Amino acid sequence: MEAISPQVVFELFGLPITDTVVSTWVMMILIILLVIAIRKFKPEAGEMLIEFINNIVSSVMPEDVDLTKFLPILGTLAIFLVFANIFSIFPVMVSPTANINTTVALSIVVFFAVHFYGMKEKGLWGYVKDFANPIFILPLEIVSQFSRTLSLSIRLFGNILSTDLIVAIVFALIPFIVPLPLAALGMLTGVLQAYIFIVLASLYIASAVEVQEMEEERRNLKEELSAS
Repeated sequence: MEAISPQVVFELFGLPITDTVVSTWVMMILIILLVIAIRKFKPEAGEMLIEFINNIVSSVMPEDVDLTKFLPILGTLAIFLVFANIFSIFPVMVSPTANINTTVALSIVVFFAVHFYGMKEKGLWGYVKDFANPIFILPLEIVSQFSRTLSLSIRLFGNILSTDLIVAIVFALIPFIVPLPLAALGMLTGVLQAYIFIVLASLYIASAVEVQEMEEERRNLKEELSAS
């Protein structure tokens, strides 16, 4: 059990700091340094990355939606997840997303982002009205919102943890050259899980804002008919 539980590395002001937290700090420093380097020496690489993430988001978002509103949070999640899912390839480091606390935190961020953008697009009353239309589905909708957040966190946690464990076990039994293909497979799995997480997050946000787009189209059509 200790092998899969976060291990306390040291204490800071009386608070236990686990290996997951240390790995997250190191990873964030590396991401910041990498971003600075790309911005200074290879800005076109940053543009290509943004365009790539934009294409992923646009593939699931409703048409004519301004993606720039959602790109900061979805792009940040995408970059964070790619690194977090494969960070165990570095010696002594662990994958932050192999800790259920990290995946739950990320899912909660998505949960609040969905409702924030939904309320921003429709207004508080319009967004709440969608949940209660008809009124008897309101409890089911609330359960659905929490269950998909839980599913999002457990799916990511389970996939990353199982991959890391398999690679670690094979390395322990057959060290050196033989496990390298499994390590490559683990990296591929981490990137794939990051892609799935972002696509699902985009879909959840799309479900919160697309009704507003339809309402605006109907309102514009009604105004055009009234004017004619």
